[in-house]
Amino acid sequence: MTSPSEGAVLEALRPIIDPDFGKSIVDLGFVKDLRVDGSSVQFKIELTTPACPVKGEFEREARERVLALPGVERAEVTMTAQTRGRSGPNPEGGPVLPGVKNTIAVASGKGGVGKSTTAVNLALALSESGAAVGLMDADVYGPSLPLLTGVSGRPETTQVDGEPRILPLMGLGLKLMSMGFLLRDDSPVIWRGPMVHGLIRQFLTEVEWGELDYLVVDMPPGTGDAALTLTQQAPLAGAVIVTTANDLSVIDARRSLAMFEKVDVPVLGIVENMSYFVPPDLPDRKYHIFGRDGGKRVAEELGVDFLGEVPIDPRVVEGGDSGRPIVAMAPDSEAAAAFRALAGVVARNLSVLAARTPAIADANITWVSDPS
Repeated sequence: MTSPSEGAVLEALRPIIDPDFGKSIVDLGFVKDLRVDGSSVQFKIELTTPACPVKGEFEREARERVLALPGVERAEVTMTAQTRGRSGPNPEGGPVLPGVKNTIAVASGKGGVGKSTTAVNLALALSESGAAVGLMDADVYGPSLPLLTGVSGRPETTQVDGEPRILPLMGLGLKLMSMGFLLRDDSPVIWRGPMVHGLIRQFLTEVEWGELDYLVVDMPPGTGDAALTLTQQAPLAGAVIVTTANDLSVIDARRSLAMFEKVDVPVLGIVENMSYFVPPDLPDRKYHIFGRDGGKRVAEELGVDFLGEVPIDPRVVEGGDSGRPIVAMAPDSEAAAAFRALAGVVARNLSVLAARTPAIADANITWVSDPS
């Protein structure tokens, strides 16, 4: 039986459409290293993020389509990813986070809505997909990262190109940095604005983050000095806003969204935390304790994506108190599934934004004199 040509294999794969870009994976250049050896076909599908939630569907459909070709008895599909970066230049000039492809701000207009829990579980879900992820706790007044991750200790320092660098701690497969690693448990944090500004800049410029696909930044609550400093100094690729369904949280979420719009940071969407509660003994019941559809309503009104609902689960609190985020502690739970879905949507939205953002022109201009 005659072996298929590479062109025939590509034509068989062409009907597979990436839902975010609206184009064939062949036209997008996702199909790599195609080889036909007799009745065996091997190729890679390189996605724009390892957190792509449809990669399993791509793999299954690609294998089925190629196996349907005459002469093919074996189809080997390898799924890979090359994360596209969208982190912009430092607004104040100079390199900031040079090895980080995407810096994601997780913010809320007020405290108490589960922003830090969302940031930790989002980072963990991105990491589980195969991405290299860091998590920066920028809440200098109430750092919670040591408690939420169960990681403690003081960061060490090293020398990189003759300059002192702070090494982030490691935990749950993440690179971690928090003011909480530098304080004693009973240390009060009493700082004025310039001190906060300096610490945030130190976390951005002096921590050896290395090569990361995503750096998740747990923003300080509200829209005060610390939050504004971060939006002005960090090369943010996008922001996720956390709210609950009640009116007060939704009003504050609007303020947070307005802050990012004023500094030209794309808002990736709004996620509604603690949306509902399902009693374990009554799985068919759903109680909306803090109201209903507040996050969805404000997302529609303000023209941003609604990223989904995260249900109330007592294990979220239990895991937070013991350093075991629910994505790791109860991976089959509905809340963990919601955080994984959030990670997938965030990663895909960043990939689309990266593809749509024009390349920055080279600032090095060579002037050529007119010989005439």
